[in-house]
Amino acid sequence: MKRILHLSDLHYGRAREDLEQPLLDVIARLTPDLVVISGDFTQRARVGQFARARAFLDRLDAPWLAVPGNHDTPLDNLWLRMVAPWRRYRRAIHQDLEPRYADDGMVVVGVNTVNRFAWQRGRLSSRRIARACEGFGAAGDRARIAVLHHPLQHGAGVRKRLMQGADAGLRGFAECGARIVLSGHLHNTVIAPMRAWPELLFVQAGTCLSSRVRGEPNTFNLLDLDGPDVRIARWAAGETGFVESDAVSYVQRDGAWHRRG
Repeated sequence: MKRILHLSDLHYGRAREDLEQPLLDVIARLTPDLVVISGDFTQRARVGQFARARAFLDRLDAPWLAVPGNHDTPLDNLWLRMVAPWRRYRRAIHQDLEPRYADDGMVVVGVNTVNRFAWQRGRLSSRRIARACEGFGAAGDRARIAVLHHPLQHGAGVRKRLMQGADAGLRGFAECGARIVLSGHLHNTVIAPMRAWPELLFVQAGTCLSSRVRGEPNTFNLLDLDGPDVRIARWAAGETGFVESDAVSYVQRDGAWHRRG
């Protein structure tokens, strides 16, 4: 079995300091094989905000993989966003904007969906899709998991525009054998097969630390993968720290994900 702890949208600069230590404590207790952060470490991509995000990462006991979010490029410094959008992220978080992690049970590939010209909406190019699929090339029977900041699917109540290139991304990831797509951006939890591509399981994380919650408390997701099965639990902040609030299990059968129970 493999365990992934999925965080998103920390938003240092608008983060709840009272939740940081409880979050670190529960991560240590759950002993994940990998912590995945699907972007938005900062609120305004300022140096001090990145320094706080780096300090958080340095306190993690588990391996981690991260992709940037749109808030991780400068919003209030247009010149820097156009000329060197990743300078601060690379100095503080990681040089690689599309990292890859592999062990004996899974291959996890990061995909950068942030675009300086479509700051809020994001963009997924054919080149990035192809590169992600190349990252799965030697995965064999291991679970193939893609990590993006912007989701590839929106629910009916989402007012933001869907990312440019989302349909091509769904097709591309499905055709190269991806099983699960992790994302964030909208500060809400969603766990369901993709409507048009049920062979892909859509796992969207809420915000783990930001004070800007949208209809649910601060949350993160915990994925336990066991062959064709995955159990995904949502952990929510409460008076005593983060606790498991609900969970759902899926099995991959006949080329599609089916909910158990």
